[in-house]
Amino acid sequence: MFNPKTHCVVVVGAQWGDEGKGKLVDVLAERADYVVRYQGGANAGHTVWIGEAQFILHQIPSGILHDQTTCIVGNGVVLDPETFFTELDALTAKGVNTRGRIVLSDRAHLVLPYHKLLDKAHEKSQNIGTTGRGIGPAYEDKIGRRGVRIGDLRHLASAKALLSERVARANQLLAMMGSSELASEREHHDLLERIAPRLLPMAGDAGCIVHKALKEGRRVLLEGAQGALLDVDHGTYPFVTSSNTTAGGAAIGAGVGPTAIDEVLGVVKAYTTRVGNGPLPTQAEPGVEEELRKLGGEFGATTGRPRRCGWFDATVVRYSVRINGLTGLAVTKLDVLDTFAEIPVGTDYALDGDPCQEMPSDIRTLERVKPRYELLPGWRKPTTGARKLADLPPEARAYLDRLQDLSGAPIRFVSVGTRRDQIIGVS
Repeated sequence: MFNPKTHCVVVVGAQWGDEGKGKLVDVLAERADYVVRYQGGANAGHTVWIGEAQFILHQIPSGILHDQTTCIVGNGVVLDPETFFTELDALTAKGVNTRGRIVLSDRAHLVLPYHKLLDKAHEKSQNIGTTGRGIGPAYEDKIGRRGVRIGDLRHLASAKALLSERVARANQLLAMMGSSELASEREHHDLLERIAPRLLPMAGDAGCIVHKALKEGRRVLLEGAQGALLDVDHGTYPFVTSSNTTAGGAAIGAGVGPTAIDEVLGVVKAYTTRVGNGPLPTQAEPGVEEELRKLGGEFGATTGRPRRCGWFDATVVRYSVRINGLTGLAVTKLDVLDTFAEIPVGTDYALDGDPCQEMPSDIRTLERVKPRYELLPGWRKPTTGARKLADLPPEARAYLDRLQDLSGAPIRFVSVGTRRDQIIGVS
């Protein structure tokens, strides 16, 4: 994706998340100088394999596994400091050099223990399918101008006073919701004292750093979490996350102008999955769904929850192409389909018997659509050894061609396994 005219590339999930963005970012980061995470929190899980070693990254950008990159956690992220340090220490224990390579935006908001209590209490009544990591309540505080930012830790006494008010408010809400657990003011003050000495040396003006890097001709990769259909504005609301996962959120969450972005790469699975609640129009029949889940190892990297599985939904991907302005696609997990004799592809929907080419904006209508399928021949041959497009069986290449035609964006990469070398660049 990087060339003399391309310096800033966004990688987004183009379905409901879990598409394999971590692997793609890891591969692209080999040629990047900076990798910036622009939204989300510790509810995201990017899994990267290096040989037989597995790395599951929740808040630290996937570029950390390349020594030459500087990794930035942007202002659009809500940072859970305790799990951040757990992740950082785990990387160090595995021999990854992290010293001086991570910058945290001082404008990024903190996820605190009371956010997690509120999240769990809300979930009991809303049943959205959240991870309970406090992400939603942290974004609520941010938008409500009640948040605590990393930069606030430079003035610890003021931050403590601010936090006392926030904890009191949270306890009022918890009591109203009938929660038996309440937040401790002392625990929160102790937390700030404990994390400030470690967080502040990494804190800085992340947007300024990225801006200067681009002015100098450096290569910057902007990494999103979750997927486009979980975007708070454009996703399957209310079964969404609490931030803008789409490419438009990249500029806001990284602190750069939209004209700085040169390319937007959308990552899709060769089929479709979803974790949590909400509609999944092309969900497979139970037996086939279980087979897809088993073959694809479809369990959440963060929670271990089983993902719902179904066939490729071209309506979803066309929608993602439009709302993200995708300039290319990366298709992952093609190898999961190696054993199927026939593979259905959802071309569009029917709504009350009429064709429906676009994603409905409201959840009740989306729950009523019926996917219309096109049956494509499988290849029933292993693809994991393919290193160029010509190595793939003709049926697999025809399958990719059809996905490209239906989606309306060119396929740039195809992944056929978990390892770094199991990816095919498509010219």
